[in-house]
Amino acid sequence: MQSIFLALGANLGEREEHLRQARALLQRAEGVTILAWSPLYETDPVGGPEGQGPYLNAVLAGTTSLAPADLLRLCQEVEAACGRVREQAWGPRTLDIDLLIYGDLVLEAPDLILPHPRLHERRFVLEPLCDLAPDLIHPLLKKSLRRLLADFDQAQRVSRFLESW
Repeated sequence: MQSIFLALGANLGEREEHLRQARALLQRAEGVTILAWSPLYETDPVGGPEGQGPYLNAVLAGTTSLAPADLLRLCQEVEAACGRVREQAWGPRTLDIDLLIYGDLVLEAPDLILPHPRLHERRFVLEPLCDLAPDLIHPLLKKSLRRLLADFDQAQRVSRFLESW
């Protein structure tokens, strides 16, 4: 079993419901155990087209017996089940699931890079990730998530939206 961290985000429709549904589908998936989840955060969109609404973001912590490619495929199936349509890169979406960390694996494949290549550049990922594992060491940067968040200097609005969901 490998420890995993998954980032969830939604900025279309019933955002909170999409995140709840994703968590429930992942909890029921064969080969995945969800152990904990962060509070929900509301954040401004980063990148992508102008005029997008705010996101709700959270991070799930768990374990898996699935290979990284199979876990990615499962995440994409859950996105589709929650109404995700891939029309525009970084565009608005009902659900986005990013595989952030898979144990201490470092992987660079055409469709999957681990750890997530922009994890350390996104306060909306680091804040909820630090709620769950502040002392976890980033496999490439060799710094704790707490240190990465403390060193973060870009202004991105990230505010707690809901403690328990």
